[in-house]
Amino acid sequence: MGNLYPLLMLPGFDPRPWGTQDLSPIYPNHKFEEKIGEAWLSGDDCKVANGPLTGKTLSQLSEEYKRELVGDAARDPKRFPLLLKFLFPHEKLSVQVHPDDVQAQRVGQPWGKTECWYIAHAKPGAQIALGLKPGVTVQLLEEAIQQKRAEEVLNWINVYAGDMIYVAGGTVHTLGPGSVVVETQQQSDTTYRLYDYGRPRELHLKDGMAAVKEKVKSGKVVRPAPLEIGSGPGKVRYAPLVTAPYFVVEMFEAKEPVFAVTRDDSDKSSVQILVATEGCGVVDAPGTEAVTMAKGDAVVIPACVEEFAVRPQWTLEYLRAYVPGRPHPEPETRM
Repeated sequence: MGNLYPLLMLPGFDPRPWGTQDLSPIYPNHKFEEKIGEAWLSGDDCKVANGPLTGKTLSQLSEEYKRELVGDAARDPKRFPLLLKFLFPHEKLSVQVHPDDVQAQRVGQPWGKTECWYIAHAKPGAQIALGLKPGVTVQLLEEAIQQKRAEEVLNWINVYAGDMIYVAGGTVHTLGPGSVVVETQQQSDTTYRLYDYGRPRELHLKDGMAAVKEKVKSGKVVRPAPLEIGSGPGKVRYAPLVTAPYFVVEMFEAKEPVFAVTRDDSDKSSVQILVATEGCGVVDAPGTEAVTMAKGDAVVIPACVEEFAVRPQWTLEYLRAYVPGRPHPEPETRM
């Protein structure tokens, strides 16, 4: 295991014009003077907040520890594979698109940006736009952008707490106000802004239009019913949220300890990212100090740790994300 242990991450709060000063659904004790749009949890520049590696970034640790940290399943041994963050849209985000792997490599990027959104909170009427309306072509989208009516050609859908949305690379999309989202994505920040409601920010129409796909497999993920693990009053409720080519995301609602490993059924290892959405608990692994995890916190479990436990203090709801060790198709979705 070397010097690695479960890493409590320091959230990186990112101001955005569409954000809010009120992050109380997740961070009730934080006060902000700027509008915060995102809280980054496992980005390259996110820093460790516990133990001897305090202050080190995930990019530094990936360079130093390689597969000990990221695992066998990660594509690049020197790059942390997944970025998780909270999104706090108070106004509409720009209409945007991320490239898939093929389009990203054409412009010199190592990979694209496929992502998913877990809707942690949603007010009545909260919506997202995902893909183009039936019959809308890339040319019609470009015309709508020039005519400042891009919103009209997008496919708007209502979202509710507990939804999981799959957003394949090449999907035109935006978030409306009224929700709190946990985003899991390939470790990339390549975003092409297509339309921004007149805000004075740069657009990326040339690269963006080249990345747009008319037909995508994005949508609300169709998934099996949650499972209950255990037999006593302290059951664990487990929900597989999405299994996709680049990531697996699961939800746990636990009143009893949850024991886990860093290898999946392929026997390949992956770094694990845990994100608490409600409650509080403790993460521990053999030979390491326990780490307290409360709502809004993320804990990174290095692949070399192999075994770990999550012990709720009363009740803990958390997401677990990792890189699958064998190829998976895109998930079944509906709009």
